[in-house]
Amino acid sequence: MKKISKLIVGILIFILVISSLSYYEVYISYNNLIENKYIIENKKINECINIVIISDLHHNQLGQNNKELINKINELTPDIILVAGDMVNSDSKDSKIVTNLMKQLCKENQVFYSLGNTDIYYIKSGRSNLVKDLENVGVTVLDNEYEDVKINGEIIRIGGMYAYAFGLNGNNNVDKNTMEEGVFDFLNDFQDTDNYKIMMAHRPDSFIFGNASKVWDIDLVVSGHNHGGQVALPFVGGLYGGDQGWFPKYDKGLFDLNKIKLLITSGLGSGKQKLPRFNNPPEVVNLKISNE
Repeated sequence: MKKISKLIVGILIFILVISSLSYYEVYISYNNLIENKYIIENKKINECINIVIISDLHHNQLGQNNKELINKINELTPDIILVAGDMVNSDSKDSKIVTNLMKQLCKENQVFYSLGNTDIYYIKSGRSNLVKDLENVGVTVLDNEYEDVKINGEIIRIGGMYAYAFGLNGNNNVDKNTMEEGVFDFLNDFQDTDNYKIMMAHRPDSFIFGNASKVWDIDLVVSGHNHGGQVALPFVGGLYGGDQGWFPKYDKGLFDLNKIKLLITSGLGSGKQKLPRFNNPPEVVNLKISNE
């Protein structure tokens, strides 16, 4: 009888420990902000460019009124901030959390934003015009648009898009006739420069499939969307990622993809998912592009 009682107690303690560890891993995945650094060398760049990249806030708050997030970004003294979409949820009541964050960031920084899927769903809900909300606080929103920006004496072309960079023609190859209207012409125009080119594309899948990364002459694509695979498994990586499905090859990090370098941030939140973020802290990316 004593052996059975000890076994039961042992099982209960084990369950308690596992539950506590699981709760902790979920908690830090929404609250324990981390910074990841990357360096890209490119001969088009003469002076170092310091960029901060964020995405996928999903109405999360890191510190009261996102003060922790704001402080972390400002500490990095970026030349520009790139926001790769999904900062609101599709069912957010309003955009105040995001616009308040952007307003604070725009006080000291130049901020560029491209739309993600939940941003688009939010706009379609009619609760507010997110693009106008962002522009009113100083953000430059790029949706199938680009700007040539002068940074430290360098002219950098920065674009934003949500559509796929290939045709929906079975093999997903670039095909103007089966691509979303206007996207082929936009990308063709975007790549027509000798300056360094950065495209914000919320879904990394937009350039992963078909021959998009072989056709388009873009130096860097910046994405989010996959939340680092949502659940990050030790020694394995992300569990699930967008169109890539289970165990995505491109979950987060910096990748060489034919002509393109692809940088995917795991983002800052996740919204309503079947599984919460796990072992996957919210991330600010600090990217430096230089000649050496």
